[in-house]
Amino acid sequence: MAPYKIVMVRHGESEWNEKNLFCGWYDANLSEKGKQEAVSAGKALKDAGYKFDIAYTSVLTRAQNTLQSILKEIGQTDLPVVKTWRLNERHYGGLTGLNKAETAAKYGDEQVAIWRRSFDVPPPAMEPDHPYYENIVKDPRYKDGPAPDQFPKYESLKLTIERTLPFWNDTIVPEIKAGKQILIAAHGNSLRGIVKHLDQMSDEQIMKLNLPTGIPFVYILDENLKPTANGSLQFLGDPETVKKAMEAVANQGKAK
Repeated sequence: MAPYKIVMVRHGESEWNEKNLFCGWYDANLSEKGKQEAVSAGKALKDAGYKFDIAYTSVLTRAQNTLQSILKEIGQTDLPVVKTWRLNERHYGGLTGLNKAETAAKYGDEQVAIWRRSFDVPPPAMEPDHPYYENIVKDPRYKDGPAPDQFPKYESLKLTIERTLPFWNDTIVPEIKAGKQILIAAHGNSLRGIVKHLDQMSDEQIMKLNLPTGIPFVYILDENLKPTANGSLQFLGDPETVKKAMEAVANQGKAK
């Protein structure tokens, strides 16, 4: 069956992306720009001739709505969709709801860069008195997991990968090996975890990777699910547009 192809896309810009706020597990909707990005992602996949057998997404609205816009554009609104918290964005803990630039001005660019992009340093914990604690912890979409005693108060990228990769290995990989055409619509950090795994990137390398919103990317994998010679992280978009979008993500956490 090899080589295998798998398509992934980070959700379109959310309302909290637009406001430059730490979002994490808060269930922000897509901004108007994000809605257009999702439609554009669908058109890019349609123009490239993609059809899918199954899709995976998180339990968060911004990823699900991105996926639905894509499926509408490619004429597959009836595609089976699996939703899981294991593909959620990383939990930003006590930073949730804070403005990234203002936080950088308060704590310094270097500290915010560590919180946003380090591999194993988590942000401060979200405590019960946090304004979004009840909103997230008591959300009914988490009735099937994680367990109450395992519900995160924060996550580093390392912790995010530790809950994302089991789903990748146990659920998605068997479908890839069965020859299914798979689409994943998720988040910057859950997808960075998968990218790190596929490309065997070091902790330092993944810290420098910024995935743009709403631009699909493709991996071509061999029989061992390793990227082929030219099969790693291929964006379906104009290179200059992709570059600018990646730079915009990198600059979100810097003081003005």
